[in-house]
Amino acid sequence: MKNKLLIVGCGDIASRAACLLGQRYRLFGLCRKVENFDNLRSLGIRPIAGDLDQPASLERIAGIAAHSILHLAPPPGHGKRDTRTLHLLSALSRRPSNVKERILPQQLIYISTSGVYGDCGGDRIHEGRPVNPGSDRACRRLDAEQQIKSWGRRNGVRVSILRVPGIYAHNRLPLERLRQGTPALLPAEDSYTNHIHADDLARIIVAVLRFGKPGRIYHASDDSCLKMGEYFDLVADHFALSHTRKITRQDARKTLSPSLLSFMLESRRLINDRMKRELKVRLRYPTVEACLTEMKKIPFKPENPDG
Repeated sequence: MKNKLLIVGCGDIASRAACLLGQRYRLFGLCRKVENFDNLRSLGIRPIAGDLDQPASLERIAGIAAHSILHLAPPPGHGKRDTRTLHLLSALSRRPSNVKERILPQQLIYISTSGVYGDCGGDRIHEGRPVNPGSDRACRRLDAEQQIKSWGRRNGVRVSILRVPGIYAHNRLPLERLRQGTPALLPAEDSYTNHIHADDLARIIVAVLRFGKPGRIYHASDDSCLKMGEYFDLVADHFALSHTRKITRQDARKTLSPSLLSFMLESRRLINDRMKRELKVRLRYPTVEACLTEMKKIPFKPENPDG
């Protein structure tokens, strides 16, 4: 009999992962919108009604007795705590009314962000780098990581954390930003950015389910070594769009929104050796250029112009 896997956060990455996991697991998906149930069923995912912002709606989670949990849900949009993860872990810890003992999962995988490191001045960093989140958004992700690691230790659940950079795909590219002319930084002042193709991220998740070590953090990043402006210029060249205007950091602080500015001013280069070695991952798209080269061979019209 197949093991049960509960997916929390049934968006694009969950859909891609489900296509790879359906042969090995019975898939369940926590979903707060009834109108999305049919789509989940079409992916082989049995929908479970529940809302991470409404703890009382999560009673059914513990009764699923899932072997593994894939936690893809984002934190709330405010504050420095991830109350959604708090509610999830509380629900998983409950004993169903029809059984005598708690039924805990054996494994939990959390999809976090490389933003927990903050600005690293362009350094190449490994998973042991001390965290230094520079925004409330990153603080919420770090809070979720800490909650999950502590919960895993207390309950004997194998926890793995993927720190993920900017996700892109054939239909998740910054075309709208390019068309609107949102500026980037001058090359001399620009920040290094990191990327992973959505399909590769789904494959990395599958690898963590098989090979992930307890309490381990992995960088789910490709081999690209691009500054942010270089990334935008690559995409612009592929779609025959104008290169984005380049400005100084001083001008960026005066004209850009705080959320966009936080992305642009944080510079780091993720080392992905642990992912390749321990998870035995071979990237289909080792660089952004590899994806764009493939797109040149296959006519493609993006469905969602901005990723």
